[in-house]
Order: sequence, then structure tokens, then C-alpha cells
Amino acid sequence: MMQQYVCVYCGAAGELAEEYVTAARETGRLIAQRGHVLVYGGGNRGLMGEVARTATELDGRVIGVIPRMLTDIEQAFSEANKLHISDGLRDRKSIMESYATGFLILPGGLGTLDELFEILTQKQLRTLSKPIVLVNTRGYYDPLVHLFEHIHKEGFVKAQYGKLYHVAPDPLSAIDYIEQYKPVPIESRF
Repeated sequence: MMQQYVCVYCGAAGELAEEYVTAARETGRLIAQRGHVLVYGGGNRGLMGEVARTATELDGRVIGVIPRMLTDIEQAFSEANKLHISDGLRDRKSIMESYATGFLILPGGLGTLDELFEILTQKQLRTLSKPIVLVNTRGYYDPLVHLFEHIHKEGFVKAQYGKLYHVAPDPLSAIDYIEQYKPVPIESRF
């Protein structure tokens, strides 16, 4: 099996439902145990911290990328094997994307959605062909999937939008999908 650089986008908020924390820890465990590399936002808080700490505890390799302005707020994860301090959020995304062989999106807030929408748009424009997987813990992404369906129904995206991403019920299914992914042709939206 080829080693993957799994870019995990997720929230840094604390005091979340236990199912979210469990899914984050499971993601870190699977990445480490399968010999993959975790690439993520470099924080030590919330789901970001759970994924990174779990991967590190199991001797997994961790690459964090955190903007200078967030090093104190998100408490940079100093135990990362490699910690990039980026100039800003755009630079952070670019560095993470350059490492990634696949994207796994756990629940998160506006920053997570920003990261997700950027890679979805790149895939739609055919400048990215890597797997994108939403981990739908507690049905978190159901409203977003419904919004995507609405956007299609209203004519703003073609029917192939469903090829841009995959929805997985849990981290195991998400990692399996990334490991087995074969790029699919995306028709130009124009």
C-alpha cells in the first residue's frame, strides 16, 4: 500500500460532543497505524489537537502548518515532526495542499468550510484530482450535502458535482476510500 499524506481539515473548537472527539482520535490512530502521514493545521486545540496527539502517541508522522498569527490562539502543536509557521491562512492552505495526497474533512467551523470549498472548487476546475472525503459524524455534513443538491437543482453546478467528493460515515471508511481512490474524469463546468 502506498503511503498517503492525509490532509485533515477539522475544527479547533473545544467542548464538543464526544462523538466528534472519538472520530478525531480514530482518524489519528488509523493514519498512524497504516503508516500514513498526517498533514493538518498545526493546532493543539479541539479536534485538530486530538488527531495530532493520537497520531503522535502511536509514533505516526505529523506535519503541522499554522499561521504565525494563530500560534498562540490555537496553541501550535510543538510535538509535530515538522511544524511550518506560515505567513497567513492562504499560505497555510497552499502548504497543506502541496503535501496532501488526499483530504479528509472532519466536522469543523468556518475555517474548515473555507478549506473544503477551496479544494472542491479546484477539483471542479480540474486543477486538483485528489480524493476529498467528508466524515459525516452525527450527520454533521447532511445539511451541506443538501445544500449541494440544491445548488445543482438550481443550475449552478452540473450533475457531476457528486464526483467531487465522497461522504463517509466514519474515519475507517474515509481512510479506506483515500487508499483505494482512483481519479475520476471531471467534465469542464463551462
